[in-house]
Amino acid sequence: MDILLHLPSLKSKFINMANNGIITKAQTNESKIRLIALFTLIIAIIYLLTSSIVLPIFLVLDFGLRGFNLGHLSPLGFVADKLVKAFNLPIKFIYLPPKRFAARIGFLFSVTILLLHVAGISTLIVTSVLAFFAFLESFLSICAGCYVYDFLIKLKIF
Repeated sequence: MDILLHLPSLKSKFINMANNGIITKAQTNESKIRLIALFTLIIAIIYLLTSSIVLPIFLVLDFGLRGFNLGHLSPLGFVADKLVKAFNLPIKFIYLPPKRFAARIGFLFSVTILLLHVAGISTLIVTSVLAFFAFLESFLSICAGCYVYDFLIKLKIF
């Protein structure tokens, strides 16, 4: 790791993440993730207030992009990147795979909300759970999906 401190070009590509000491380029910025979670929380609250079907459709698309390796196309990711730069928010690299797994869980929640909405069934509980987890990530930096990911890794499911 010491060599990375002296070679900035390598340091930007490969960061020693606390995942069993593996050096990986699979990383993301925690400030960006927390902003995306805040946007998700806001969208979920607006959906609870308006029941606009456009919002769960948007969340399905955005979570799908971020959860299935197309995060560079995510509208929420794009806006979060711009805000991180504009407000000079801290850059703290974190290990990406648990966050990607959490985005897949968000994708499943969003699909469930959309299907319930289309079926005319109340989405209050599922949307509230999604909003709660987005709150935990955005304000407390607690990623529930990441804990599930770590648990599944320990069980050697992944």
